[in-house]
Amino acid sequence: MKTKKIVIGAVAAAMLSLSVCSLAPAFAADETVQVSVSNTSAEAGGSFTVDVSVSDIPDTGLQGCQFSLEFDSSVISVTSVKAGALTENGTTSADPSSILPNFNNYVDNAKGFVSIMWSTSLDEPTYWLKGEGVLFTVTGTVAEGTKDGTKSEIKIVPTGRNVTSSSEIINEEVDCGYVKNGEKVKYDVKLVNGIVTVGNEKPTETTISTSGSDKYLKGDANVDGRLTIADATAIVQHLGNQDEYGLSEQGLINADCDGDPGVTGADANRIQMWEAGLIPEV
Repeated sequence: MKTKKIVIGAVAAAMLSLSVCSLAPAFAADETVQVSVSNTSAEAGGSFTVDVSVSDIPDTGLQGCQFSLEFDSSVISVTSVKAGALTENGTTSADPSSILPNFNNYVDNAKGFVSIMWSTSLDEPTYWLKGEGVLFTVTGTVAEGTKDGTKSEIKIVPTGRNVTSSSEIINEEVDCGYVKNGEKVKYDVKLVNGIVTVGNEKPTETTISTSGSDKYLKGDANVDGRLTIADATAIVQHLGNQDEYGLSEQGLINADCDGDPGVTGADANRIQMWEAGLIPEV
């Protein structure tokens, strides 16, 4: 799908000239972050809430990020976007002289997108995003008359903007990174899209996006592009008999989803908890 060219408001436009998210093509080797949208369900005419989370942030931290969400405006609309707990790190109070908010968003329901940006000009990594957590929460409504069982994807896409103020080249990347010694550094980004399912049906799959040529879906042990209870089974079988049921190289990467190094029964348990609706995401 062709990315729309987006202007995200006067304040956000001003931030673009300062933001660390307008990053040059210098990458932190072998360092990635994952951005994911949670799944949910809602009745036609009812409301829904999804969390957009960032995880696997390298120890250096995340000084800024910018991307958009794309959705089918005939099925859902967005009513509010609120910064999440991950942003509650003292940055705002540490830089009271700033006239621009650290978290900025713009919603266009007619075109079906939300653009967001979080950034800080503070050089001290203490005030950068660390660890993992909810970056922001989106609340919206499902259109009246939408058929039960309809699955509306919320897709993470690059924010369509000019790469620089003097360039007509449009950005084609999800921006996440930091500045080091005056050089802008970008992390590779792995994307997991979300789904709003209309009706009482529980969403059982999470769709996958890609960054570069690598496919990655947290928890997808059997590497079928979906997150289901079959992935927990694949992990248990792998642990019981690796000669017969060993996971592939990519499967081992995907399966390690509980935050601790290595594939263990805790990873399978986390997937089972997600499938049972006990946790919002793997």
